Amino acid sequence: MLKKYILGTTIAVFCFSLFSFQLKTKNKSLQLNVLFTDHMVLQQKRNVTFWGENAPNEKVTIATGWGKSETTITDLDGNWELHVRTPKAGGPYTIHVKGAHSNILIKDVLIGEVWLASGQSNMEMPLRGWPPNDVIDNSEEEIAKSGYPEIRMFTVERQLSLDPKITFNGRWKVSTPETSRDFSASAYFFARRLNKTLNVPIGIIHSSWGGTPVEAWTSKQQVKKIGDFDRILKTISAVDRHKEASDWFSKWKSIAIPIGDKQWDQLVVYDSEFKQVDYDDSHWNQVYLPGQFDAITKSDFDGVMWFRKTVHVRDLESDYTLEIEAIDDMDVIYVNGKKVGSFAGATYSNSKRAYKVPKTLLNKGANTIAIRAIDVGGPGTFKGPMLLINDSGSKISLSGYWSYKTAAEIYKGKLYLYGTEHLNLKDKATIIKVNPKLPTVLFNGMIHPLIPYTIKGAIWYQGEENVGRSEQYKRLFSAMISDWRERWNYNFPFYFVQIAPFQYHGESNTALDQSQKLREAQRRTLNIKNTGMVVTMDIANVNNIHPSNKQAVGKRLAGLALANVYGKQIVASGPLFKSIKRRGEILVVNFDEIGSGLISKGDLRGFEIAGPDKIYKIAEANIINNTIELSASTVSNPKYARYGWSDQAVPCLFNTEGLPASSFTSE
Repeated sequence: MLKKYILGTTIAVFCFSLFSFQLKTKNKSLQLNVLFTDHMVLQQKRNVTFWGENAPNEKVTIATGWGKSETTITDLDGNWELHVRTPKAGGPYTIHVKGAHSNILIKDVLIGEVWLASGQSNMEMPLRGWPPNDVIDNSEEEIAKSGYPEIRMFTVERQLSLDPKITFNGRWKVSTPETSRDFSASAYFFARRLNKTLNVPIGIIHSSWGGTPVEAWTSKQQVKKIGDFDRILKTISAVDRHKEASDWFSKWKSIAIPIGDKQWDQLVVYDSEFKQVDYDDSHWNQVYLPGQFDAITKSDFDGVMWFRKTVHVRDLESDYTLEIEAIDDMDVIYVNGKKVGSFAGATYSNSKRAYKVPKTLLNKGANTIAIRAIDVGGPGTFKGPMLLINDSGSKISLSGYWSYKTAAEIYKGKLYLYGTEHLNLKDKATIIKVNPKLPTVLFNGMIHPLIPYTIKGAIWYQGEENVGRSEQYKRLFSAMISDWRERWNYNFPFYFVQIAPFQYHGESNTALDQSQKLREAQRRTLNIKNTGMVVTMDIANVNNIHPSNKQAVGKRLAGLALANVYGKQIVASGPLFKSIKRRGEILVVNFDEIGSGLISKGDLRGFEIAGPDKIYKIAEANIINNTIELSASTVSNPKYARYGWSDQAVPCLFNTEGLPASSFTSE
């Protein structure tokens, strides 16, 4: 009897669930992906894909203004997909999408060339710029003359997701002085050159987010193949990750998060021992500063962290000033146990620190500097230079390895106090705060929903956020390109912008330079078929990560497309390292993409050579028969060569067409 009751109950629950599902899907109305709206651009002469939802087992018909009509039946979930052949470039057209009970009319549809534009802030940067510091050359003039009715841009609104999404927000906009202000500048100038040269409509789907790494734009399947992010991927997918975190924090006393600068300034977290000169920090871990400090723990960190370092001072004839370019967000700094200055309040996160250190506080010899830094959200960073400067101008660098320890942590609206207790972080749950730097989250939210909208190709401007991880970037970037092509089921052209020289670390020590290694990783990505790279070394600003000459960026990206996709007989790339050979004490460097020939703008400088020991020396360089011949009297057995190998590289090598050579190393 009991078995019959259980069986009957199970059947009843199943029937109710099935009825609820059928009722839910039956009530679906005819819908299209948000890309299919007024003013859209469709790729010419292709079987373009339309998709959307309707009630299950309902007929959906698409009838186009160019005379094509296609019909399909929705599946059991109400999803449908259709392929419609497009004509050659032209328009405007209308498209009728018809269901059994409703219709959708799409107006002002153009047929032309459709490109996906993506990346971080240099692709996101709008035509109006981000004044006053980040500007676009001649911005207002460019906006005023941006009336191009055949250029349309769809900007995907920002969206994070731990799982692949199918919905998103955004809309197509026709290029006018009123709308273009918010267009991606790089993508707009790319579209403008294509439109003027090809005389066809150009559609740009723009999906970018500033300050994001390449792994955020890559699918989980591809990121897993890399193997570098297994822990974080496991944490993201763990069902019980919140319980583990709650169990950890239940061990610690908590207080309310301070409100206002005064409360932050008076914050007590039972950590005052850390400022004392005789405190033993030998069991603390090490981190290199300047740099980001909230990413060094096992998981994302917001809260209070201490840093200690011993600094040797010889000259006590005058007072000193302790200077740090910025600390994000707050700080208190002690020298030999005495407070010398503080900033309380997140509004000061970008302010320069300049704290007076009287000579009476200092010892001749070893001195202890202790910093309590507080990060309340976003990246927690020390920005260089970090210096002790006396009144006569003598400088002592504070850059290098510091001992660090966490003293309190923010979690779910409270501040949990660790104090001076030794932490066994092996027991701590990995805490993941969903943010745009996480692997997969931007692919899931801002690329996956676009698939399979028919595109001609993609343009990409990103890499700054991955500086310092160049070897990893070689694998990640190529994996992302392959990932996207597999998703679209098409080896479409993929053209990218090489990052410009920029002073990332703020120090005078060139041994700390990293951007050239990332540029080299990008250059080597050209080994992937149907890719192209824009070099921006000649339009860089080493003091601004956002070069203002986006006209050149867009023009050069378009040049790659015109030459390689649309068959135009133009030189679209600057010289690219090809090979090296030794002739006596001379190294001869050969290049691809020399155009009409190699030229120098100013003196040929920035070239270095090395022997098997890889100790590089400045080389004398000469252009001979469209090769570069290098020699150095201090290198008797030359083997390797490199060019532009620094954060502040200044280009001198170009082809006759005026396009700069990429930095390179032959190692």
